[in-house]
Amino acid sequence: MHSKTKSKIEVTFIYLFFLVMFIVIGYPLFWALMMSVNPGSNMLVTNLFPDNPTFEHYIWLFTDPGSDYVTWYKNSLYVAVVNSVLSVIITSLIAYAFSRYQFFGRKYGLYLFLLLQMFPALMGMVALYILLNTIGLTDSLYGLMLIYIGGQIPFNAWLVKGYLDTIPKELDEAAKIDGAGHLKIFWTIILPLAKPILAVVALFNFMAPFMDFLLPRIVLTSPENYTLALGLYNFINDQFSTNFTRFAAGSILIAIPIALVFLLLQRYLISGLTSGATKG
Repeated sequence: MHSKTKSKIEVTFIYLFFLVMFIVIGYPLFWALMMSVNPGSNMLVTNLFPDNPTFEHYIWLFTDPGSDYVTWYKNSLYVAVVNSVLSVIITSLIAYAFSRYQFFGRKYGLYLFLLLQMFPALMGMVALYILLNTIGLTDSLYGLMLIYIGGQIPFNAWLVKGYLDTIPKELDEAAKIDGAGHLKIFWTIILPLAKPILAVVALFNFMAPFMDFLLPRIVLTSPENYTLALGLYNFINDQFSTNFTRFAAGSILIAIPIALVFLLLQRYLISGLTSGATKG
């Protein structure tokens, strides 16, 4: 087969693959969007576009006294921001220590992090609940944040350490000659150079509270403490058992803060993912 013809066939298959992936990913989003502007509470959109589209479901979420959506949104934003900020701070310090210093237990500590990543989070749910109950943090956003932050440390530490290992240690040595201490080196040299991978960690940890359902379901019991995923579940499971259109409207709005954070961090994300994930 002629090389030019072979190249065209390969390109055609690549575009077909991307088209199929776009349909698989885009169709559910488009369906949810159309359902959110569909009058009534029916989950079925008979036409590609509703005959009488309306924004009444979006308005209801923010204005109706019976809706706790605003409270759930605030809870999710609060947990997401705190989780993202503290995860970046704690992870960067841990990864810096493992990347730059030799100490007793360093090798086995890294192996332990790797081992912890192999077990699904579901295995520890009962133990985590008992732990939170013991320290009085059940049905609390602080207990939820504690699990999120602690649970992400092994994966994030490995990811960030792999990136920090690519930063020349000669920069640290030059700074030490100029009289810089450990914290100054970390703050003025390592952190600015590690922005790409820290942006990845920040985004992943910001997204987690919006996407997670199982952990809030176990930890939180009071409606005023619900996150969005848990609160929206009640739209189709509790007293709002048929409000699929309001559920769709609330789900669409979840994407807004995630998209804003992504746009703010996008210039760092590609280099952070490629470098931190492939170099160790």
